[in-house]
Amino acid sequence: MTNLDFHIVKKIREQIAKGGDRIALKHKVGNMWNGITWKQFGQQVDALSLALLAQGLRVQDKIGIFSNNMPQWTVADFAALQLRAVTVPIYPTNTAAQSAYILQNADVRVLFVGEQAQLDAAIAIFDQCEQLELIVVMDADVDLGDYSFVVSWEHFIAQGDSQYQTELEQRLADANFDDLLTLIYTSGTTGQPKGVMLDYTNIGSQLEGHDQRLSLSQDDVSLCFLPLSHVFERAWTFYVLYKGATNCYLQDTMQVRDALGEVRPTVMCAVPRFYEKIFSAIHEKVARAPLMRKVMFTWAVNMGAKMAVCHQEGRKPSFALKKSYQLADKIVLSKLRALLGGRINFMPCGGAKLDETIGRFFHAIGINVKLGYGMTETTATVSCWDDKRFDPDSIGMSMPGAQVKIGENNEILVRGPMVMRGYYKMPEETEKTFDEHGFLKTGDAGHIDEHGNLFITDRIKELMKTSGGKYIAPQMIEGAIGKDHFIEQIAVIADTRKFVSALIVPCFDSLEEYAKELNIKYHDRVELIKHHQVVEMLEKRVNDLQKELAKFEQVKRFKLLPKAFSMDEGELTPTQKLRRKVINDKYQDEIEEMYTEKGDKK
Repeated sequence: MTNLDFHIVKKIREQIAKGGDRIALKHKVGNMWNGITWKQFGQQVDALSLALLAQGLRVQDKIGIFSNNMPQWTVADFAALQLRAVTVPIYPTNTAAQSAYILQNADVRVLFVGEQAQLDAAIAIFDQCEQLELIVVMDADVDLGDYSFVVSWEHFIAQGDSQYQTELEQRLADANFDDLLTLIYTSGTTGQPKGVMLDYTNIGSQLEGHDQRLSLSQDDVSLCFLPLSHVFERAWTFYVLYKGATNCYLQDTMQVRDALGEVRPTVMCAVPRFYEKIFSAIHEKVARAPLMRKVMFTWAVNMGAKMAVCHQEGRKPSFALKKSYQLADKIVLSKLRALLGGRINFMPCGGAKLDETIGRFFHAIGINVKLGYGMTETTATVSCWDDKRFDPDSIGMSMPGAQVKIGENNEILVRGPMVMRGYYKMPEETEKTFDEHGFLKTGDAGHIDEHGNLFITDRIKELMKTSGGKYIAPQMIEGAIGKDHFIEQIAVIADTRKFVSALIVPCFDSLEEYAKELNIKYHDRVELIKHHQVVEMLEKRVNDLQKELAKFEQVKRFKLLPKAFSMDEGELTPTQKLRRKVINDKYQDEIEEMYTEKGDKK
């Protein structure tokens, strides 16, 4: 990339210059969604840039953002990038100790925090972070306390001065693709987080590649509810603003259902769990519906599925199918789409594998889910479903510019301008992550079919080996069983064991409804999950869900848990991946029970 055509700062400033009074950002205040125009966005970014210059921020100095999603998150991000500084995002759910490690390792000088929880954590670790000079609080409702190193957003911006305008313009003129843009610390399921170094070439190549694969315009509206601290939502936000579309920030993810109806987005990023929950809720409701409604639902979805196949194969539907689909859409499918606001053009999906059944279902009801694959180390997307001729069991075709091949142990290898520069201050880790030809070793196993569809089978490091010598791919088993609406979370156990078992957290909303229907009496959740009717029902469902698995892959026993795995307990990473060692240690007694009770399974 030799010119500034895809430099993100240049592209955003172009949109600011021509956007005027069009809405760039939206956020919820009380019950209202307030808009920030492109002109106002530009003014806020420049004012914050001047304040950072007054603070003495040098080229490639680091600022941190420790906050839930809010417009100030993006204002702080771009204000730093304009100055050729480096943004270091921190998950809003991180503990004080996790945050301290990142702040120290990245040498962060100014930290922007969102809500009270983040400020309290930041104050607690301030003295441990040698480079940290100042904490700027973005939310006006936070109690700042009496600390010399804590200032409000408004107070900090007021410190900016027009005397720094010349310096700001010089930094803009010196914009460079080789500058470091961000350090994103991977959560990792083991070991210390690693700071992924991404530069302007990395993000620029993704803007260029997405232009060739997607259709987005200034008329689009995106709901920003995945954490901006993760590469997926952050890179998507870059793309949304680069295209001049409107980005709507959801601070409280518990309000996503309401926000879908209020914002009515045309695009939004989501993770497979989001689709799984909607899929389960719909099918659970249908299961309780009268017979005629069940028949109507099944017929309508079948018509939608046939129409989706026609679209994917580029052929015209028959007259009969067209008419049947129009009726199905009117009476069933359009109502299902209304659950997502009714205006979705397409929805990028990433973070994990989406079950093929669920992917097909959303396409059948007219929601263009575009499953993709990527990592922080590849600036998000490496591959995604094309609009036509994709295999729903795959993770799509390679993005423009991405070279993907299969290496030893079926490992997926990636090379291209979207691949990171390396890990910050970790030259040995960086060297281990690349092969001799400069391909990034993803750690994921997979294959590519003759049409160029990429398939992922499992994490190489997470493959488990039973005591009988059989290799087990836990994520594949968890995906097959976890799509059931009675199951919230599942952790497969198999390493060095005689057979596969699992720890299962039920979906208590569904389970309590089931208990009510059967008039099952119980005092608490512990008693509910031990009730013989509940256990027998789940045993049957688990067995039905894993019929397609090989015998040695099937879960022979499971334990139901009364409490979900959580980040607070260290059982999940900030991206909701299982920390298997923590879970194995914590539930050691329950696991051992599965292998000793009623005699060993063969």
